[in-house]
Amino acid sequence: MMRLSIVVPLLNERNLIADLAEQLQPWQQRHDCEVILVDGGSGDGTAQLARDAGLRVLVSSRGRALQMNCGAAAARGEILLFLHGDTQLPASAQELIEDALAEKYCWGRFNVRIAGRSFWFPLIATLINWRSRLSGIATGDQAIFVRRREFEQLGGFPEQPLMEDIELGRRLLKISRPACIGVPVSTSGRRWQSRGVLRTVLLMWRLRFAYWRGVPAEILARRYE
Repeated sequence: MMRLSIVVPLLNERNLIADLAEQLQPWQQRHDCEVILVDGGSGDGTAQLARDAGLRVLVSSRGRALQMNCGAAAARGEILLFLHGDTQLPASAQELIEDALAEKYCWGRFNVRIAGRSFWFPLIATLINWRSRLSGIATGDQAIFVRRREFEQLGGFPEQPLMEDIELGRRLLKISRPACIGVPVSTSGRRWQSRGVLRTVLLMWRLRFAYWRGVPAEILARRYE
């Protein structure tokens, strides 16, 4: 069995720590798995709360790509799994990943389910999963996993402020298409609910289309904020 390293970037997420610790502590107790949280300079005590909960925490410069690269550099696993703090893995995640990578793939992602009260969420999740399957591109909400060898070969995540997951997927596609695991991870719908579900969906579509047209990620990040 290959060693799995779960890398979680965090920034000002103190309200997530209790649930995150409950999810991740069983994973870090496995002899063939490690969990690394990477704080991007939170001002709300996220890092200390996570340490108090028994989780390993590193501190890096702010930026999801920078934080995930920092965690990957410290990781010892042959497989790297990049997990958002508000996303929950299925209990069988490690076995599913190993089975997928035992075939022709060097990377992959899970289907996603969006947790929340909006009746739009099942439709949005279905569209995300089908778009990913057809395009071969994955987003961070889908818990991207990759063999360390290929991740390092490509230089890790591109150090850009937005679309780092899309860009990594583009580069990995030159090596292989992703393994698409049908068992879903569950991610919080808070981002959609806080900004408005349809407004957020339209914004993300516009940003991804602009990125596909070649608009720099730095400009898109300002639009996103």
